[in-house]
Amino acid sequence: MWLYATLMISTISVPLVLSFDRKLQFFRQWKHLFPAMLMVALSYIVVDILFTHLGVWGFNARYHSAITMLGLPLEEWLFFFAVPYASIFLHDALVLYFPWLRLSQKTGNTLTGLLIVATMLLLAFNTGKTYTTYASILMALALVASFFDSSGSIRPFYLSFLVILLPFVAVNGVLTGSYIQEPVVWYNDAENLGIRLFTIPVEDFAYGFSLILFNLMLRAKLQSARAKKHHHTNIRAHEKTHQYFS
Repeated sequence: MWLYATLMISTISVPLVLSFDRKLQFFRQWKHLFPAMLMVALSYIVVDILFTHLGVWGFNARYHSAITMLGLPLEEWLFFFAVPYASIFLHDALVLYFPWLRLSQKTGNTLTGLLIVATMLLLAFNTGKTYTTYASILMALALVASFFDSSGSIRPFYLSFLVILLPFVAVNGVLTGSYIQEPVVWYNDAENLGIRLFTIPVEDFAYGFSLILFNLMLRAKLQSARAKKHHHTNIRAHEKTHQYFS
């Protein structure tokens, strides 16, 4: 049964079709989003391969295709593109249609600071649990990086993430065993807190938050770099034109 593949195709199909919406025009983000997704995905996949090998988590062959690469089913590779794409599409749509949906800078910074403290405390008391440690480090790194993100991506993301959680819980719930006999992705509870929302380990929420936020911030960084390059190119062209006629 190709349940995992079906979930990934379902996750990305609607956002992909709606990417050509006349008002949102999300397809224009591809030149920045795809490189960002690739860079973030590769960094997460390296650890995914390692943790699968160590038995921190694994995949039920009953629910995925026989195509595997470096110990991961093809669908797991697709996860790191389908989920960020769909999530950022939803985030951008919310920002477009509800531009007021963002925290103030002061509130955002305060919340970020509190979450960093909470994450570091969680990390300090659970260093023996591999997934808890990893998810906490990812969360802390993403939050700290947001302080240096000039785009302020995290301010609207705090609120859009609450909406993103709805499809996230639906998809991840099935992956972790809700509504089916066995989980698509199983977890070694000795390596996590053992606390679950429905069937989803609580670490998955920090993992998903950091995954999407890293993509958002890196996309913004690439957009900024491209804009600066274009600006400098225009200045040089203007200078050459001025020199020619002077």
